Amino acid sequence: MADTNKKIILTGDRPTGKLHLGHYVGSLSRRVELQNSGKFDKINILIADDQALTDNADNPQKIRDNMIEVALDYLSVGIDPGKSTICVQSGIPALHALTFYYMNLVTTARLSRNPTVKSEMAMRGFDNEGLPAGFFTYPVSQAADITAFKATTVPAGEDQEPMIEQAREIARKFNSTYKQDILIEPEILLPDNATQLRLPGIDGQAKMSKSLGNCIFLSDSAEVVKEKIMKKTYTDPTHLQITDPGHVEGNMVFTYLDAFCRDEQFAEYLPDYSCLAEMKEHYQKGGLGDVKCKKFLIKVLEEMLDPIRQERAKWEAKIPEVYDILKQGTARAVEDTNETLEQVRSAMRINYFTDDSIISDWESWISGK
Repeated sequence: MADTNKKIILTGDRPTGKLHLGHYVGSLSRRVELQNSGKFDKINILIADDQALTDNADNPQKIRDNMIEVALDYLSVGIDPGKSTICVQSGIPALHALTFYYMNLVTTARLSRNPTVKSEMAMRGFDNEGLPAGFFTYPVSQAADITAFKATTVPAGEDQEPMIEQAREIARKFNSTYKQDILIEPEILLPDNATQLRLPGIDGQAKMSKSLGNCIFLSDSAEVVKEKIMKKTYTDPTHLQITDPGHVEGNMVFTYLDAFCRDEQFAEYLPDYSCLAEMKEHYQKGGLGDVKCKKFLIKVLEEMLDPIRQERAKWEAKIPEVYDILKQGTARAVEDTNETLEQVRSAMRINYFTDDSIISDWESWISGK
């Protein structure tokens, strides 16, 4: 029976590159908050290297190179390995077995309707003819990850809602097919701040993405952050003179201020205004230049990013310890997920070597002939 009294989190990232502000506001900061809340029995953070291979099979070195990068990003933002289990997907065999079993519970037609799969296909330029089967079925793999850990809660952005719904469907189908209440249907936990639901890239594109090259990485130096904000961040193309009325909608400087700034920062960094609403009003009327706005944003971001950089530097000086954190976390995850796998196999009656009733069943059949 599924233990619905425990509150368990599963979340994670594909190790295809360093993590960025979109990851931070969409999930990382919330993970730290949830980790320190004391409201959850277990918090599991999965480095999803198997899923990363679904569109990087020809370049596994890219995944290998980014394993430690992602771990460093986790540790630098405040993920505590004493409170959260950081683990590596490929090192957890139960996830592979469950993925295979679940593939029989979902149709290709259902997978093809998944909006997240469609958008990810478009982003990577995949068509139906050239689509890797592993990429097409990664919602099944994600369902295996979630249910293997018996996760009740999955912190994620709104773009992942179709994936969580598919995981619920698979769990429901399994429990119904095998008439045992084993798998838990997870709930998604969305960010509180509406802007953080899907942080756009600095170029104004719909999503900050490594593949689109429009990111501010958590590990970027102060000089790089300044250059990206001052030279590459999309503002209002009609705001040519300081005196011109400006638009804040679609202006990435104000989008990022919506996501990151606090009213108390104005007193320290921009005392001309008491809050963001006043600043926006002035910009819309005219009389406030983009450079001044960008300089304020840089200070807001630096207040957040500088402590992350300092913490990262500490962990970069002890990489063997980071490696050991991944190794120990994966070992703990293997124990937890193996328990789920055994329950699944028992429900399916394919646990031949842990339930030897197959012998008595055979003997009874023979004697009854």
